[in-house]
Amino acid sequence: MSTTIAVLTGAGISTSAGIPDFRGPDGVWTKHPDQMSVYDIDLFLHNKEDREYSWRWQKESPVWNAQPGAAHKALVKLEQAGMLSLLATQNFDALHEKAGNSSDVIVNLHGTIGTSHCMKCHKQYATADIMAHLDEEPDPHCHRRLPYRGDMPCNGIIKTDVVYFGEALPDGAMEKSYERACKADELWVIGSTLEVYPAASIVPVAAQAGVPITIMNMGSTQYDRLATRLIHDDIAVALPKLVDETIAKG
Repeated sequence: MSTTIAVLTGAGISTSAGIPDFRGPDGVWTKHPDQMSVYDIDLFLHNKEDREYSWRWQKESPVWNAQPGAAHKALVKLEQAGMLSLLATQNFDALHEKAGNSSDVIVNLHGTIGTSHCMKCHKQYATADIMAHLDEEPDPHCHRRLPYRGDMPCNGIIKTDVVYFGEALPDGAMEKSYERACKADELWVIGSTLEVYPAASIVPVAAQAGVPITIMNMGSTQYDRLATRLIHDDIAVALPKLVDETIAKG
């Protein structure tokens, strides 16, 4: 029986793919705190101008155009080796999906920009399709025709599946993460400052269950004391190396 690894990823895994983090010293929100309003659910729901700004900002953001890096691809390799039991991510950039990890292991704790939905009838949309027509429809609304309303369009507001400020995390996301992290042989934290809750709580919960923890992050975290291994090297180099060593050991 091969070793099972549960992984929690944060912004640090995506910075090498060209996505600046949000809360670090050079983070988007550190430098431009006004841009946090892009993901404010109340503003989004109640103001057309705020919705248009949110959509335009997301389309022009590096989050939307980024491609997976070496670290993302390493986690695909770990899954293909049958060793990845959980890939819980705080990132909503959909890079784990783009890299090729499966929905069997991915838990998008803060949602994903890859899909969107109508807030009225819940129809799902590929965000790429909405972005492609954003010039013609800067405030996207649902075009689904509703038979019970005389085939009239639903016309509900569409938003990305990113968890906005003021929204709850996706149903069952934390429960699934806790369960799989506690059952794994190891927990790896990759590129997370472990400051954002409830995601950060996966670490003490796993530690309590006796799971050995690796924290790979450029800076220190509040849970370094719980780690059996700390790695402060460049994630784009260190993670592929760690994956290769782990697969070799089986």
